[in-house]
Formats: sequence, C-alpha cells, structure tokens
Amino acid sequence: MRIAVLSDVHANLTALDAVLADAGAVDAVWQLGDVVGYGPEPDAVVARLREIGAKGVRGNHDAAACGGPEIEWFNPEARRAMEWTRNAITATTVEWLAGLPERLTEGACELVHGSYREPLWEYVTSEGVARANLAVLDGAVRVGLHGHTHMPVAFLEERGGGDADGGDADGGDADGGPGRRPLSTIRGRAGETLELRGRRALVNPGSVGQPRDGDPRASYLVWEPEADRVTWHRVDYDVEAVQRSMREAGLPASLAARLSIGL
Repeated sequence: MRIAVLSDVHANLTALDAVLADAGAVDAVWQLGDVVGYGPEPDAVVARLREIGAKGVRGNHDAAACGGPEIEWFNPEARRAMEWTRNAITATTVEWLAGLPERLTEGACELVHGSYREPLWEYVTSEGVARANLAVLDGAVRVGLHGHTHMPVAFLEERGGGDADGGDADGGDADGGPGRRPLSTIRGRAGETLELRGRRALVNPGSVGQPRDGDPRASYLVWEPEADRVTWHRVDYDVEAVQRSMREAGLPASLAARLSIGL
C-alpha cells in the first residue's frame, strides 16, 4: 500500500496538481490541514481533494476560513489573505472545511495539523517538543503525521534507553534524560527514505503550497505501512503562474514573492 501524505496546500491548486501527478497511482491521499489560506484558489483545491476522496484534518487556516477566532492570531499579511479567503469561498467549501476533524487515527498513524498536545497551533520544531508529543500519543499509535511548520522533517525514537516497550519508566525531562529513548532528527530531503523498523516517530511531509525550507518545490511524502517506511518527494510546478494569480486577486505581494525562494 502507498499513501500520499500532503500538508499545507494553502489554496495552491497548481502545486497540488503537480504533487498528485508525481505521486501517481496511490491507495489513498491523506492531508494534514491548512488546505486554504495564502493562495488564490481555495474552492478549487477543496474541490480537487473532495474529488479524489482525500481524508484529513483541519488546520488553523481552515478553522479561520470558517469564521473561527484563529484569525486574531495571524500576522497582518496572513490576516489579509484570510479575509480575502473568507470573502472568496463558497458555502460548499466552508461546509467541507468545517467538517474536518482536528485529529484522525488511521491504523498505526494519527493525523493532526500542529501537534498532538495542541492540534491547531503548536509547532513541532525541536526534539524537546517532539518528545513531549510522543509522550501523549495513544498507545496504539506509533507514527504521528503532522504539518504546520512547512518543514519536511522527522523525529525518530531510537533503540536504547527507556523500558523494553518504549515507555519512560525511569522518568527524565522533556529534553531527554534517564529512561528516555534518544531521538534523531531527520531532514526530509527529496528522495530520502526513512525506514522506521517498528520505531515511533513524528513525521512532517513539508508544504505543498508554501514551502519554507529554502526549496521552492512542492513537498510531500509517501507512507508505506507494510514496509514501515516514508519517502519524501519534491516537485517543480509553475510558480510564476501562481504568483500572477495571487497578484490579480490582490493577495499580499510578499506571500507571492516568497514562493520563488521557498521561505
């Protein structure tokens, strides 16, 4: 089984279609939130995800697009883009976004947008934060899939330390210590495969529509549950066409400009 895992599409249909074409025949598509916001085609992106039967969760931008208070925490440019999004989207799009759960469990995986402690807002950017989130994963869940940071990365729990079944019987603080299994940070470079081999991990596919790791190509990953591995992928798309659409819509120029450099 091959499952395409996407996050942070941000209303960028051109990037989404490039990713879907690159992924080819897959058994499922999972999305990790922030389907809308920033980009120029929110209705079309939602329509495409509905068309392919994508499963997934709600991000903070999705919640804000439905009229939620999340917009109050946005920076000025993100807020301007969200105000545009609220005015642009149809009732059908709002209904679909509002129906997305904050958490979704699929087999050994739990899907969220931000983190397992705070599904909409927390950024998993360090081993300390990753360890604290691994500690609250349900016992049946071994792989946490999340987005929000726009960075392709994994935090992998290594062998050794802790008790035999991966618990923390000997205590230790959130940054590691006695009884804690060591964590490794793996940067998800294009074409890189991470073999989990039964280990627990938090895995981020990066962003389809607004990459922020210095690589402007759309980012996603493929999860193969039987093989117990993930592989990151990067895809070129027509950035200039999306930038033109953003300018024509009156979206903030800085949000369009950053697509060229992936920051």
